[in-house]
Amino acid sequence: MRLLFVIFLICNFAIGQKHYQKNYFDNGKLESAGWIENGKRINYWRTYYDNGHLKSEGHHKKNIRIKYWKLYNAKGLKESEGHFENDKKTKWWIFYDSHGLVNHKCQIKNNQKNGYCLIYKDEALTSASKYSRGKKVKEWTDLKSFKKENKLSDLY
Repeated sequence: MRLLFVIFLICNFAIGQKHYQKNYFDNGKLESAGWIENGKRINYWRTYYDNGHLKSEGHHKKNIRIKYWKLYNAKGLKESEGHFENDKKTKWWIFYDSHGLVNHKCQIKNNQKNGYCLIYKDEALTSASKYSRGKKVKEWTDLKSFKKENKLSDLY
C-alpha cells in the first residue's frame, strides 16, 4: 500500500506540475507571482510594474482571466476593478480618477459598455448614461428623471 502511495505522489507531481512561480524583471524586482499548472496560470496572480508597484491582481484559469480583478496605474493607485469571464470584462466595473477616487461605474459585456454607466465627480453621483454595445443611447443629468425612466433594480 505504501509503495502505491509513493508511486501516486511521483506520478501526480510529474503530471500535474502545480507550483507557485515568481518571475522577475532584469532589474531584479518582482514581475509576477502566482500558481502554474501544466504550464498555464491558474488561481490567484499578482503582476507588478518594474518600479515595484502592483499592476494587477486576480484569478486565472488556464491562462484566462476570470472572476474579480483589480488593475492599478504605475503610481500604485487603483485604475479599475471588476469581473472577467473568459478573459473579457463583464458585469459591473468601477473606474477611478488619477487621485484614486471613483470616476464612473459601468455595466460591461464582452469588453464594451453595455447597460448603465454612473458618472461621479468627487465621489458624488452627477449623471447616468445607458449604453448598447459600446454606444451611448441615453443620458440623464438628474436622479429624478433617471428614476422616472428606469427601475433601480436594473442597477444590480
